[in-house]
Amino acid sequence: MIKGLSRAGLGNVENIEQLIQLAAKNGFGAIDTSGKELRDWAESIGLAEAKSFLKDHQMIIGSIGLPVEWRGTDQQFQEGLPTLLKDAKIAADFGCTSCCTYVLPATDQKPAHYMVQATKRLRLCAQILKEFGVNLGLEFVGPHHLRSAWKHPFVWTMQETLDWIEVIGEPNVGLLLDSYHWYTTSGTIEELLALDPAQITYVHLNDAKDVPVEEALDNDRLYPGEGVIDLTAFLQALAEIHYQGVVAQEILTIDPPGQNAEALAAKSGEAFKKVFTKAKIF
Repeated sequence: MIKGLSRAGLGNVENIEQLIQLAAKNGFGAIDTSGKELRDWAESIGLAEAKSFLKDHQMIIGSIGLPVEWRGTDQQFQEGLPTLLKDAKIAADFGCTSCCTYVLPATDQKPAHYMVQATKRLRLCAQILKEFGVNLGLEFVGPHHLRSAWKHPFVWTMQETLDWIEVIGEPNVGLLLDSYHWYTTSGTIEELLALDPAQITYVHLNDAKDVPVEEALDNDRLYPGEGVIDLTAFLQALAEIHYQGVVAQEILTIDPPGQNAEALAAKSGEAFKKVFTKAKIF
């Protein structure tokens, strides 16, 4: 597995080069970014120079975010497709093979129509990404407070997401498996062990406060090893099924972090080292 670092939980990171440097300094081998940031970086210093900077720091681009607004109107969706094409191309130029989006667990739209519409849209996104060798990861979102934030329940468990992926029907669509969402949906180790690693596009790692699981808030997470999620078993299950992709930090907090990016990146590196060592994954 490759340890990954995102901006979530780092506070103010000046630019992608600083993120790469912080990741390399603290034991990470991948970063999360956006297609726009990659394009801007390549236009600024040149694609070859940018790729050389990554190589010098032994770093890869783990994932970019899906730039298309697939939850909104047809016009919003159509307007985002040219950007998706550009993002898919720049991702491929950098050797990035993952593009991810989250699925909210409820909606104000009529759920049956919303499901049909979202399926068609995500299928098209996957088809575009597939042409550039990029996979699409769908992240189910588990916290209880979000399940009732809109009128109608939608997809919010791993199995529901896997069923939906099967219906979307494109071979490059898989799970973005987040330890927090797995925990807040009462996920089991048996469910993880039943996965084929090919079903997992990407993984997020974070921890939860010691509160009733029904009260765990989506934007109130802890660094790995600080909370109550059994991350040892979580990581060992991924290792047992031979998942070899990126496991990236995503620490969402209510208030902005009080420390600077350098201190928080060091904290992140120590947190990952602690939980990976405890799981005997080196």
